[in-house]
Amino acid sequence: MNKRKKMMTMSLAMLMVTTFFLTACGKDASNQQVVSTNTTTAPNTNSSGKGDTKAPAELTMAFPIYGAMPKDMNLIEEEVNKITKAKINATVKLLPINSGNWVQQTNLMMSSNDKLDLMTINGGGGGYPSVVAKGQLKPLDDLIAQYGKGISAVLDPAYLNASKIDGKIYGVASIRDLAKNYGLVMRKDIIDKYNIDISKIKTLDDVETVLKIVKEKEPDLTPIASGGTGSTFLKVYRPEDPLVDGFGVLPRYDNNMKVVNYQETPEYAELIKRFRSWYKAGYVLKDAATSQTSTSDLVKSGKLFGYLAGMKPGYDAQESRASTYPMVTVQLLEPVATTGTITNLMWGIPQISKYPERAMMLLNLLYTDKDLINLLDWGIEGKHYVKVSENMIDFPPGVDAKNSGYYLGLSWIFGNQFLSYVFKGDDPDIWKKMDEFNKNAKKSKALGFNFNAESVKTEITAVTNVVNQYQKGLETGTLDPDKALPDYTAKLKAAGIDKIIQEKQKQLDEWVKTKK
Repeated sequence: MNKRKKMMTMSLAMLMVTTFFLTACGKDASNQQVVSTNTTTAPNTNSSGKGDTKAPAELTMAFPIYGAMPKDMNLIEEEVNKITKAKINATVKLLPINSGNWVQQTNLMMSSNDKLDLMTINGGGGGYPSVVAKGQLKPLDDLIAQYGKGISAVLDPAYLNASKIDGKIYGVASIRDLAKNYGLVMRKDIIDKYNIDISKIKTLDDVETVLKIVKEKEPDLTPIASGGTGSTFLKVYRPEDPLVDGFGVLPRYDNNMKVVNYQETPEYAELIKRFRSWYKAGYVLKDAATSQTSTSDLVKSGKLFGYLAGMKPGYDAQESRASTYPMVTVQLLEPVATTGTITNLMWGIPQISKYPERAMMLLNLLYTDKDLINLLDWGIEGKHYVKVSENMIDFPPGVDAKNSGYYLGLSWIFGNQFLSYVFKGDDPDIWKKMDEFNKNAKKSKALGFNFNAESVKTEITAVTNVVNQYQKGLETGTLDPDKALPDYTAKLKAAGIDKIIQEKQKQLDEWVKTKK
């Protein structure tokens, strides 16, 4: 994901009917309620790659934005069309939708057979399989084979196939950080001041030693926060595959493919007891369960030393910019790719598209055409950015992120981020490092498994309500686990967690059979 912004999390089901990208590029997408429409769109059978690809076509491409509408969007669209007319004989209507209106507007377009040919989709929260089952997205395999060869050439097959449902691809992941390594982010000035050797920080025990030093030496600093706004320690320190929604997980990304209720495991109990001890020792924000202040703002204000986070290459530079303090990072858990880290942000072709072949040709350009990618990412050279070197850019004199006519900061959305220019101040080798990060990441044994929660949606709703009642308190150390954990697990059972796990295990077992 883009190192400049974080995606707001919204489940794909929510995308269609109710309020994950995004923050952004990174809140955890698990534990979100699955809600999906009961309307089935009549399948458009013209998705086999045999339609007319020579006549002029007008495509509509929708994506969310997380700020004001850029005033130069029309100029960008004009330049985009110069490329697409020449390469695929199509014009493109760019449809940026404010994230707050995304759900309502895209739902209306889907239900009214409006013009919509290419759009971002989000697999967070477990709703993606349900939406696919209702026929709202086109299968892409034949289209990729004929018109998307550039996509399959640059996207690892394991990651391309991670969105498969019943053997078919319905979404193509953007090329960005496709795995997560969880670790600790810390203020470098404090590390240097007390000569803390960060190379020795490898476990939560080591983290605790550092927190104790900070608490004793810097009493005005809170040693640690539990991730970003609304997060918990266990959303940014994941020793398990949440199987997208978190309701039934695979400990250690394997567990012999046995799905368990994580809240009933000894590992969970041990972790929340540790966080409780941190809280009682004064290491954690007193309002950790309710705070709406971001970690970067807490650091910026001089109140916070560090925080746990889901990381990627370049994360220290990203967080240093956001907080205005030099920050350093240490890895606590190895990089792992799961279905959720892949399907978190994808591109898909809606069933209502009248030009699926041309839409795939456009999508293929998003993964192969450097000029198109940088136009969408950064705007027009000389006006919105200037080149510092062949692949590094900066703002023109007098221009910055606030007054630029086009600055989305969404390069993690538009197809292949590795084609994007690097902004001045960032590591010039960031995309090479990100590529290695993706290639070398451990792959969960359940990578590619997509759980369809439609048959247990009543239980999902009930369990979500229980999770909302207990999760933040327990996983930030605010609640006493000796008292709250037994109540939590009992209420999860009463809400139907075992039925969800039973259904998830059944589907996982069937999925495993297809892999043999």
